[in-house]
Amino acid sequence: MKPRSLFARVTLIIVVGLAIAQLLTFAAIRYERGMALRHLMMTGIERDIASSIAILDRLPAAEREGWLARLERRNYRFMLGDGISGPPPESTISQEFAAAIVNALHPFEVVKVVQAAADDLRIQVRLADGSPVIVYARRVGMPVSNWVLWVLVLQLAVLAVCAWFAVRLVTRPLARLAKAADELGPDLKGRELEEEGPSEVAHAARAFNAMQRRIAGYMAERVEILAAISHDLQTPITRMRLRTDMMDNEKDQLKFRQDLDAMHALVKEGVTYAKTLHGATEPPCRVDADALLESMVADYEDAGQQVHLEGRIGGPIVTRPNALRRIIVNLVDNALKFGSEVRMRVRVDAGRLVVAITDNGPGIPPDQLEAVLKPFYRVESSRNRSTGGTGLGLAIAHQLATAMGAELSLHNRDEGGLEARIAMTLQQDLAS
Repeated sequence: MKPRSLFARVTLIIVVGLAIAQLLTFAAIRYERGMALRHLMMTGIERDIASSIAILDRLPAAEREGWLARLERRNYRFMLGDGISGPPPESTISQEFAAAIVNALHPFEVVKVVQAAADDLRIQVRLADGSPVIVYARRVGMPVSNWVLWVLVLQLAVLAVCAWFAVRLVTRPLARLAKAADELGPDLKGRELEEEGPSEVAHAARAFNAMQRRIAGYMAERVEILAAISHDLQTPITRMRLRTDMMDNEKDQLKFRQDLDAMHALVKEGVTYAKTLHGATEPPCRVDADALLESMVADYEDAGQQVHLEGRIGGPIVTRPNALRRIIVNLVDNALKFGSEVRMRVRVDAGRLVVAITDNGPGIPPDQLEAVLKPFYRVESSRNRSTGGTGLGLAIAHQLATAMGAELSLHNRDEGGLEARIAMTLQQDLAS
């Protein structure tokens, strides 16, 4: 399975590359030692064998048997007698090895040369008195000491640790940058990065901090503009209300009053939405969520609207109560606007609080379930504010949910109607 993080991938690449480099180094050392041994054997062993044969030739026949053990070495030995059998040397190295020994044995007669194994040669030589002697010669590899392997393993471990620290040094600023970007939510209160370290890292931190400040400034400026527009519109709206109240035609008076109410609601909702974008200043606190939801349902009952509450949380939670209340109120108001039966279902599932508001209304076309969470978007093409509203209620709820770390989603019900679901993670000690 391929590692997902950049840290793991780069570390794996470097460590695997170092391991391959170590193996190639070890193979090169083995090859070089083999070539050196081959050269050594071609220039030394044949002279030693020839000298030993010369000693056996000078010894009396009765004493030769006793000298065989003295003349034996790690890569050759002797035996009196004859009768060797086998194929001639086949490989190039064996042929060169045999030729070097045969040339060194001159002027003794070499009767036969056979290859007994891959690296073993048997050479039958006749001494001056006609006695046969068999030479067992073999190419012996130059062994590599165990401590060399351990040194290579230790070297690989040291390089792997160094690679780990180097990759960590490179990727840690990226991790801090990603964390800071995640913390920069709708409240625009992400922490600033420390502008230190290598020049590239410090430059990226300064650029990110400057970007945070610019975004916060732009959002604050937008809120101030909307607030100023709202304030300036209050005066002409108030004057128009007064003039509307003095009109004699009650039918026209009602129409003008409805338009002014719509203007006032639009301005008010617009400022509220801008404030949710600017950030949530409400601090989280421990609240009795069951009591909060029951009080909201009671408020709707006092207003003559039926909202049924199902399920309980069963304990306090840490959240922003005013933001949570505003989210649920917007969702319930939207459900009451299009349905006659509204239910609020509450459950705690795997450490997550889920509040679902359902209605029996017409629902929303599937291709518009995400679009309705955008500001000023209404499903109705008629733009009728008596039923379509300002198009900001769901957008405000969505922004507040994002600001408090919750998720708001809309789903059409199989039996008809819409389900607005808000899910938020509970703290570990409060989830039980």
